[in-house]
Amino acid sequence: MRRRHFLAAGATLSGLGAYPAAWAQAWPARPIKLIVPFIPGSAPDVLARGLSERLSTALGQPVVIDNKPGAGGNIGLDALAKSAGDGYTLGLGTSSVSINPYLYKKVPYDPVNDFTPVHLTYAMPHALIVQADSPYKTVSDLVRALKAEPGKYNYASGGNGSGAHLCAELFKSMAGVDVVHVPYRGAPEIITAVIGGSALFGFPTLSTAVPLVKGGKIRALGVTGPKRNAALPDVPTVSQSVPGFDVVSWFGILAPARFPPEMARRIDQELQKALAEPAFRDKVQSDGTEIVGLGHQAFPDYLRQDLQKWKRAVELSGAKVD
Repeated sequence: MRRRHFLAAGATLSGLGAYPAAWAQAWPARPIKLIVPFIPGSAPDVLARGLSERLSTALGQPVVIDNKPGAGGNIGLDALAKSAGDGYTLGLGTSSVSINPYLYKKVPYDPVNDFTPVHLTYAMPHALIVQADSPYKTVSDLVRALKAEPGKYNYASGGNGSGAHLCAELFKSMAGVDVVHVPYRGAPEIITAVIGGSALFGFPTLSTAVPLVKGGKIRALGVTGPKRNAALPDVPTVSQSVPGFDVVSWFGILAPARFPPEMARRIDQELQKALAEPAFRDKVQSDGTEIVGLGHQAFPDYLRQDLQKWKRAVELSGAKVD
């Protein structure tokens, strides 16, 4: 009797041990929700929809967009952090994950402990722009002019704490220049201010700037990523004149904490396949978006480093949001 009891107990434990593997094989058995912390039609939303289509095909279940905008992405990120880590809720993470903990007085999530980084998909550099007929032809030209007359010139941003604002503050610090910040309500107004002459320069995202640079409406002196961008191959990096300068806005897939590792690995693998398709890559990168393809093992370290970079940028800017 005792032997039969132990055999039965062993069979039960064996079954429990096998259950997660069987569960993973059956996953997904229903639609998956992808929380996007921004409004429909925004750049993050458009990128997320492209990814959701690819994942839907690869996983055999719909990956449905759930827009939860507000508070610079904090509302959607809070919803993701509070979701069950059962494989049926994902989220689009952006640089706001790294920025908001320092920009806002309090955020309702821990950027390291409340999320499982699954795949860092895209990066979007900014462009350092001036008027099309500006006398400044290079980043070095601009830096020399700014150093010659400290405090004389303005730069435009899309608002206090925006990516363009923080990017410019890092530029000021690393280039050793003194320029006055003029905040506007969004990236398009950076372009308007520079074209109209009310600001000498600005740092809109590359996707905003590329059509106007190609159309001759503005001049791009540099891109803020670590290498030249395929959309503007003749434009050098800012780092060629300001060593070490490297600023990109990133987009990636996050999951709640305690997300099953085998599911994270599967999503990572499917995204790697999608991003390797030449037609898909060309479509995504046409506006300056860069494909990163950083997997679930390396993404956590990237996030920790990015948090430190944006902490410094927010401190330099002095920006705060209650």
